[in-house]
Amino acid sequence: MSAAVIELTGLTKTYNIGTPVETEVLHGLDLSLMEGEFAALIGPSGSGKSTLLNIIGLLERPTGGQLSFAGRNTATLPEAEITQLRGRSIGFVFQFHHLLPAFSALENVMMPAIIANGAPSDALEATALQLLDAVGLKAHAHKKPGELSGGQQQRVAIARALALRPRLILADEPTGNLDTRTADDIFALLREFNRDSHCACLIVTHDPRLAARCDRVIRLVDGNIADDLPTA
Repeated sequence: MSAAVIELTGLTKTYNIGTPVETEVLHGLDLSLMEGEFAALIGPSGSGKSTLLNIIGLLERPTGGQLSFAGRNTATLPEAEITQLRGRSIGFVFQFHHLLPAFSALENVMMPAIIANGAPSDALEATALQLLDAVGLKAHAHKKPGELSGGQQQRVAIARALALRPRLILADEPTGNLDTRTADDIFALLREFNRDSHCACLIVTHDPRLAARCDRVIRLVDGNIADDLPTA
């Protein structure tokens, strides 16, 4: 039986607490994401998707309720452990790749592992080359982001997100800046890594075609989960 990677219980998020503009953005969410699941998070602008993704990604703390990561209640963890957990166990892919322009594709993919281990090594380079090969870019390993197309840059970003074999991949509109064919290729890559590594994936998308190809679609409306349904 698969275990829960992420489990939210009664989760809330409020901004500007104690001020006249205090606003609760997320209203008591209950949600689990299991190992190997590939889920889409959809909803209109302003529904709280980005806030929820930031909280699941341990970039923000919830105001109330509980967020457990692999069975650990994150509320009890100090910031140093939260930072380590985020760096080693969560891979992020964004609409804009956020590659470091002064570094090669290979160096960008190696960066999370260098940060985690304190220094580069032959083993880290070999792993990064394997990942670039897996996304079809081994021949471009020594090119800088400015020498790559938008789709190629996003492939590098995916390889970077997978550098530490994370238990969870969070993707925020990863195909939103790409043409349809390239978007399909990027989605297929994420799906392949999800199947191969059995990591959990949560993808924010406005593309109903891509959402329909996920295992499950979670629809957020006004800070509440309106639907959470399998696609098949």
